[in-house]
This record gives sequence, structure tokens and C-alpha cells, in this order.
Amino acid sequence: MSSSSSSLTCARLATWTIVAVLLQILGLLLFVLGFFPVKPALSGVSGPESYRSPMSNSMEDHEHINQLSPYQRRSLYKEMSEIPPSFDRLILMVVDGLPAEFVLGKGDQPPTKAMMDAMPYTQSLLSHGTAIGYHAKAAPPTVTMPRLKAMVSGAIGGFLDVAFNFNTQAFLDDNLLGQFLNIGWKMVMLGDETWIKLFPGLFTRHDGVSSFYVKDTIEVDHNVSRHLGAELVANDWNLLILHYLGLDHVGHIGGRSSILMIPKLKEMDEVIKTIHMSSVLPQDPSHERTLLVVLSDHGMTENGNHGGSSYEETDSLALFIGLGSKIPDYASATRNAAFQVDIAPTLALLFGVPIPKNNIGVLMGETFDSLTDDQRLRALELNSWQLLRLLQAQLPGLLCGNFPCNGFNDAQCSEIDAHRVNIEKKFYCLFSKAATLHRSWVSQEGRSFCSTNTDDFRRTVAAYNEFLRTANEWLSRRATDKPPELLAPGIATMVVSCVTLLSILFRLCKEVYLREKQHLFGSDNCKYKWHLDEVFALVVIVILVFSMGSSSMVEEEQYIWHFLTSTLYLIFLRKAIQSPSAGATSSLLNVIKRQKFSYNSRACSIIFVLICGRVLRGWHQGGVNWVHLPDISKWLEQIDARIIKSIQIVSVFCVISLSSLALYLLKLKSRVVLVVQLSLFLSGLLVVMHIMEYHGQTFAPSNYSSTLIAQIFYAILGSTVMLTVLQAPWVLPISDGETHVNTESHSVTSFSINIQMNSPLLALRYSLYLIGWTYTVCWCLLQLLLQQPINAMPVLLLFFQILGTILYFSVGGTHDKQWVEVAALYFLGMAGHFGLGNSNTLATIDVAGAFIGISSHSTLLAGVVMFMITLASPLLFLLSMVIYISMKDASYLLFSHNGNIGHLLQMMIGFPCLVPLALNSVMLTAFTIVLVLMRNHLFVWSVFSPKYLYVCATTVCVYVGVLVVALTGIYTSSVFFFRKRMLSSMENGTSTKLKQ
Repeated sequence: MSSSSSSLTCARLATWTIVAVLLQILGLLLFVLGFFPVKPALSGVSGPESYRSPMSNSMEDHEHINQLSPYQRRSLYKEMSEIPPSFDRLILMVVDGLPAEFVLGKGDQPPTKAMMDAMPYTQSLLSHGTAIGYHAKAAPPTVTMPRLKAMVSGAIGGFLDVAFNFNTQAFLDDNLLGQFLNIGWKMVMLGDETWIKLFPGLFTRHDGVSSFYVKDTIEVDHNVSRHLGAELVANDWNLLILHYLGLDHVGHIGGRSSILMIPKLKEMDEVIKTIHMSSVLPQDPSHERTLLVVLSDHGMTENGNHGGSSYEETDSLALFIGLGSKIPDYASATRNAAFQVDIAPTLALLFGVPIPKNNIGVLMGETFDSLTDDQRLRALELNSWQLLRLLQAQLPGLLCGNFPCNGFNDAQCSEIDAHRVNIEKKFYCLFSKAATLHRSWVSQEGRSFCSTNTDDFRRTVAAYNEFLRTANEWLSRRATDKPPELLAPGIATMVVSCVTLLSILFRLCKEVYLREKQHLFGSDNCKYKWHLDEVFALVVIVILVFSMGSSSMVEEEQYIWHFLTSTLYLIFLRKAIQSPSAGATSSLLNVIKRQKFSYNSRACSIIFVLICGRVLRGWHQGGVNWVHLPDISKWLEQIDARIIKSIQIVSVFCVISLSSLALYLLKLKSRVVLVVQLSLFLSGLLVVMHIMEYHGQTFAPSNYSSTLIAQIFYAILGSTVMLTVLQAPWVLPISDGETHVNTESHSVTSFSINIQMNSPLLALRYSLYLIGWTYTVCWCLLQLLLQQPINAMPVLLLFFQILGTILYFSVGGTHDKQWVEVAALYFLGMAGHFGLGNSNTLATIDVAGAFIGISSHSTLLAGVVMFMITLASPLLFLLSMVIYISMKDASYLLFSHNGNIGHLLQMMIGFPCLVPLALNSVMLTAFTIVLVLMRNHLFVWSVFSPKYLYVCATTVCVYVGVLVVALTGIYTSSVFFFRKRMLSSMENGTSTKLKQ
């Protein structure tokens, strides 16, 4: 088929593909900026106006407040609040990652005996009524930085705070620490350096440690406790923050059941005992009144991770020690529930400062039991005024002038609830009812019988709590305004990009089909016939798109991938059994194997892939709802850690042995092949050494020898990949350019290869074969080093699936369309992603592995390694595309354009690059539209938004994988054609000299 001006040339394909990808990136950026903005916050800080009704705002406070000294400001707040500060000093002890159920139990059940024995002093405080604990529910994402912001400001940040968690910026919104600074407090911080980044220049003294170097479970806490004795006797601070990271790090390394968890809890209990028994905490007139508050920023899953919205992750602790009031019994001290944002208004009023402007929290009522009734009602009134101001800022219709200022009676409120009128009227009704009851109680105080007065007090408290909780719920669930000027162009740009990629792919499929028919039948007027595997591949995409609209399907997406991928490979198996061998081809494998072996190998390879997939499916019980069910990984972890270590070592040697066999079959006496084999063998030995050195002490902190081994491994692996990619195309022998394919010569009786008898492209395919194996084996070895020990077998099974799939596609002729083959590899990569224990929640991200081989914390390096661990399977299958290219027979498409490097590249890397880009573009665009449609859904932040982050990460993964495949193909082909021309020039020169 001769080329024409309308044909899809390599330059056109590359240009339009790059344009489509750039449009996709632009559209994604516009959408993310529009859908995930930083939540709007009221500017400025709360001052004296917070002690006045929102209906009577005055500007004079703002004119004079800045001129007051801290002491004058403190006195003014005390006078206007009408609530004397309960305490003078605050010790804020944050135990990172501590689940509340470790201390308070779960539901009506107390903590387990092991947990109670681990913290005897804390349990004695709860039993004796000198402490009260809360299950303080945290909002997702459950990572440290946004949770600290919530505790000190009472506001829930934007969802993208999960990304900012790795690059913390100064916190400028109104918060408790800023309010304390305004009244002259001196503050000291020891522990997590996130505090220092959030509040730069605020602390009189500080000693921070990195929160991300999770291999350290000892020094991060010792660095805090070593200062504790000196700080407890010092009198130059009002706020002491102690942020302990060790328990969170223990969880990341070994999960809730880690053998270091109980010792770490005992260590934290000793810290609480030390503080409580010191001279700081006793409450008598000769000492300043000090409150100890023990908090946790989030909980953790059974595996020790966090970031999602499950009960285990959101169950954080708030423990108040030294309130002064006696708690009647253990149940009253431990069975209290609140929200994490409730901590900010509670501490603000206990210490006599205004509630932060953007707070949505509600007072923890039991902490004010030592106050008089009028003071408790005043505290509820101040909390209500603050929330009413926040509601007025977001609901302009909620103003006194729009409603009768004398309030609503109970009948009117009941009518409003029944008719579901506008939200402004409902809020004003609830607030007016509470304010009216409060005024009535004040007017009757001292003139009524005690029982009547008590009943009025309880009704007033209930009315305030109803308003506060209703406002809290609405503010928490309210969707952030999505600016259409960003969302609409973003979605439109992604749709254009998706249509462009699909159009290019369709055009390429059509052109390849016509070339194939011309080669086989000598005519291009043959009707296209759809096969079952092609139809089902399209059905897979459609099912995946429609499943995105269900929150349950998103949570349990692994079932869809496993089922659909297995079904597609069953169709391949049926096709392999029904279709006889198509005859000899110039497949690279058929150069080595006898042709009569191809029929059996095709069926066996698919059966092998299906068996590996079934084992992968049962290895991890992933998802959200059924993660507690038994699976192979849980069974192995319960038996013996030595079995897991043995599986790791066997997996390493299997990968090395298979790679050595694959490279040996080339029968090339090239030095670069021997160097690659040696390097891979040494890399495998280093992985085994790291397993023996590090995993022999699984829960111990990282040591120098294991870090050094990992660093040497990285160096060797990187050097091997670079050497192979750069040198292989230059040093492997090249055949005579005038020799064409002779399929008969491939029926050899030995496994050796005579290069001079084969296609001129065979040397190019040898280079790609060697590079592809290097990519794949190096990636597998890297994952065997980085992944959790229990994931060693899944990595090996993914490697087996690659071999089986490429064997099926490479043997016995062309039975499947190339786009279907590439799509099948892509589907396997996505199914393998869940087979490694990943899910669509942030809690399954492996943070611990990100620091293997890193001697000191680096956000960039740790982030890159974390990305490689999380997207290990999709990247593995994308890298294996280079092997697929080298072994796939497409020589019949190249004859008419022999010598044209553009056409060669188009046929070689067109489908391996375009199909992943197009499939990912469909998924990205579809889920973007779903996310917009679900923007007001109850689970938009807990289910759909985390999934969208994974979709974006997968998009980056596809970009990286496709870029590697494309650059490898371009570089190798360019070198091949350059050497071919040089060889032809030398031969022509020799011929000329001989003729002379």
C-alpha cells in the first residue's frame, strides 16, 4: 500500500498525540483548581465583637483593640465574656495516630485487657473520675496537617490538604495559638515539626523532628521526652505542646498488632504519669491552674495506615485531665462522643479567649461542669453567636431584618420543620428559640422553685445544642462553591483531548487493518469483522465507566477489574483452543522455538495467567467493606514470619533465574548481555541481603547497614538500566540490510540464532528484547525491595502474568488485534494494582516503604518512592510493553516501507503508546464528569474525591510509562538506522574499491 498525503504519518501521529496530552493536562489543572479550592474562610481574627450579639455589631472594637497591650486585652476578654478562665496554663500532648478505642474502648465495651494493662495510670485517672475522654471523630483526609488545623481552628480544611500535608505552609487563619499570642502567652513546642511550619516564629523554644521518616520509632519520641523534665519545672511558658510520633510510626511499620505497640503505649502512659504527678498539675491556690489535654490527630487501620474515612481512621482521642470536676463513673468518663473540631471552641472558652472565626465546632458540655448554670449558658450563647456569624457570612438571607426579631414560638418552629422551608428560616428559628428560652431563664432565676428552674435550664441547654449541632452538620456537609469559569473549560478540554486520542487510535487501527488485508489478500476492500475479544474489550471500558457512578462500586472496584480481566482471558483461552496455528512467523520467539510448540503454548500460557490471577485475587481482601474477611496474606502473617521471608527470597531467585534464562536463549556473545546478567544477579543478591538484614528485625528502626545495602542496590540498578538502554543498540551485531525475511530458515533444529539469516529488523528487536527484560526485571527487583514483605509473591505472580501474556501474543501468528493485546496488558496492570493490596482509600498507601534506602528525610525522594510503590503494577505492565514490541511479529506491515524510520516507529510503538493513553483518557474524563455530578453527594469527600486522586496518579503513571516506551523505541530505532546506513556506506565503499 503506497503512502499518501492523507495517511497517518508518524509525525502526524506524534504531533496530535502530544497536543491531546497537553490539552488533557491543561484541562485537569483547570478542573482540580476549580473543584478543590481552598475552602473560603472569614478574614481577620475574633476579638471583643465575639462577645456581643451578631445583631448588634460595632466597629469601635476594631479601632481600639490593636492599641491594647496583651494584659489589657486579656482583662477585656475576661470582663466581656462573663466567664472567668478556668485555667492559666495548657499542656497539649498529641500522640500521633493513637486510636481512641485503645484508651476508651469501642461502643459499650471497655478497652481490651492488653490495652488497659499497657496504660494503667491513664486508666486509673478515668476510673477515679479525674479525667474524661472523648471519641473525637476526625474528618477525612485523616493525615496530620489538616487534623492539627482542625484542632486549633475548629474548621475543616479543603480536601487537597492531603497534598499540602507533605509541604506544610504557614497557617494564617484565625486559630487558638494566635489568640493565645494576642493575650501574651509564651509557647514551647517539642516534637513534630509540622507545628513549626504551621506557626513559624510563634514559639519561644522548639525542638522539631520530621514526621515522615517512619522508620524511626525511638528517637522521635526520645527527642521530646528528654526536654520534659526541664520544661515541667520552668515557669516561662503558658502553652507546652508535646507531639509524639513514635506510635504512628510503629503502626506504619507493623500495624495495630505490632510487637512494639504495647511498649509504645506504656511509654506514653509514663509520660502522662510524669506530667500529672509533677508540681505543674496539682490544682491549689499556690499554683497556676494547668490543664493537661491528651489528643490524637487520627486513628489507624489494622495495617497501621490512615488517610481515609473508616471508623478506625477517624476515631481520634480527646482526653482532659485535671478539669476539677468529679466524673461519676468509668462509663461517663469513657463513653463520650464529639467531633475533633469541637476541641477549639472548648479550649477557647476554658482559657478565656475568643472562639476562632471559622470554627464550626460545638462545646464539649461535660468539660464545663465545674461552672455555674449561668456561666454554662453564657458559654453556649457565645458558641451560638460565633456559629451564627459564620452562617450569616455564607447565607446572606440569615439577617435579623428578614425575620421577626422577637423570635419564633414552638408551634411556628414545628410548622417550619414540617414544611421544610428555606434553611435560613430554620436556622433563625432554632437560634431564636434558644435565645428566647435563655432570656426567660435569666429573668426567672432566683424567683422560681428549684425544680422548675432546673427544667428551664435543661430546655435552654437542649435548645442551644439543637441549634449548634444543626449548624455544625450543615457547615460540615456544605459543598464548597465550584467556580464554573474553571470547571466548564476544564471538562471541555478533557473531552476534546479524549476525543482526539480516540480518533487517532481509530485512524491507526483502520490503517493497520487495511495494510494487513492488503498483505494477506492483495486488496483493501475487505469488510471488517468484529471478534468476541474485541467486543468484550469495549464492554470492559463501558462497564468501568458506568460503575464509577456508584460509591459502593468505587469502594470495591477490585472485584470489577478481577472479574472483567479474567473473563477477557477466558475468551483468549477459547480462541486459542478453537483456532489452529496460523503457520510460521517471524516472531522473535519462533526464531528460538519450534513452530509445532506454538499451539500448546498459547493455551497453556492463558491457563497459567488465569491461575496467577486467581491467586492474586485471594491474596488480599481489598476494598473497604470486606477487608476484615480472611485472605491468604492474613493467613500467612498469622502462621510464621519466617515463611514470609522464605517466600521473599524464593521470589527474588525466581525473577533472577527466569531473566537469566530469557537472556541466555538469545545466544549472543555480546559483552553487554553478560554485564546485564551479572548486574541483575548482584541486584538480586542485594535484595536478599536487605531481606535478611532488615526484615529479620521487622519492627526495628532503620539501621545503617540496611540503608547502605538499599543505596548500593539503587546505584547498581540505575547504572544497569542506563548502560543497557544507551549501549545495547550500538554493540549488538546488525544483519545485512539487503536480507529479507525467510520464514523457512526459522525452522531450525537448535535454539541458537544465526543473525545473518534473519530479517534486517532482527537486530533492532534483539536490542528492544534486552532493554525490555532489563526494565521489567529491574522493576520487579525494586518492588521486591520496597513492597511490604507479604507482597513478594504478588509481585512474582504479576511477573508470571507478563510472561504468559506475551507468550500467548507472540506465538502462532496474528490471532488478535494489536489494540486488544495492549488493552489486555493494561487491564492486567490495573487488576494487579488491587492484587497488591491497594484500594481507592488513602489508607492503603504504604508510607513505610517510601523511606527504604533514605538516610534522612526528603519529601521529594520519599514522594517519588511512594508513587512507585503505589503504582507498581500499572508501571510494570507499561514497561513490559518493550518486551511485547520486541517479540510481536509485525514484519508484514513493514515491507512496503522498508527503510522508513517513521513508518517503523508508527507500527512499533503506535499501539503500545496510544492504547494506554486513550484508555486512561476515557477513565479520567468519565470520572471527572461523575465527580461533578456527585459534588453534593454524602460521600463526595470520603469516597469519590480519594478515588479521583488515584485516577490522577494513574494518569501520571501512564504518562511516565508511555514516555519511557516511546523514547526507548525512538532511540533504539534511530541508532539502528544510523548503523544500517553506516554499514551500507562501508559496503558500497568496499565494492567500489574492488571494482577499481
